[in-house]
Amino acid sequence: MTNRDHNQLGPLEALALQAKHEKRPPLSSWSSGVARDFPLRISRDGRWHYLGSPIERASLVKLLSRVLVREGDEFFLVSPEEKLRIEIEDAPFLAVEMEQIGSGDRQKLVFRTNVDDVVIAGVDHKIWVNEHPKTQAPSPYIEIRDGLHALISRTVFYDLAERAIGAPGDAEKDLCGVMSDGYFFSLIENRDDRA
Repeated sequence: MTNRDHNQLGPLEALALQAKHEKRPPLSSWSSGVARDFPLRISRDGRWHYLGSPIERASLVKLLSRVLVREGDEFFLVSPEEKLRIEIEDAPFLAVEMEQIGSGDRQKLVFRTNVDDVVIAGVDHKIWVNEHPKTQAPSPYIEIRDGLHALISRTVFYDLAERAIGAPGDAEKDLCGVMSDGYFFSLIENRDDRA
């Protein structure tokens, strides 16, 4: 995890800016037929499993992640011909790396997922925290794309928590969170339901 001057692009920030121009498959224009169940599961730790065994080829997981869509509470791998329903234990992705660019109000927090999506937390990539109802353990997330989000790994969340500040302006005094790209994100459970 790095902290660089705001005039210099960090490696993850450069990838995030490049990803904005990356051409993706035209998933919304693919009118797949009837959905069918497919024996693929993404576990809470971000590992992809086919027929109960982990998929070890990172390039295959990355390829499949590019055709993953969410419809309501269901997740599908889609192609022009088919629509395969898969199981996701928590979030489809895991945020495994974070880079801080700049500081204060100009700070940007850049995240990389286990499938190499790179985003800058901000208006299009919100951070939020849910808490387990019994244990109150935090589960932090970041929006990646099109209703798909990443669980922020424990290591990255600890790093994020170290950067926490009090809420700016007239917000509640006991609210703490982080700034990124001009937006404040609370690191305390947010009651609105994004999952």
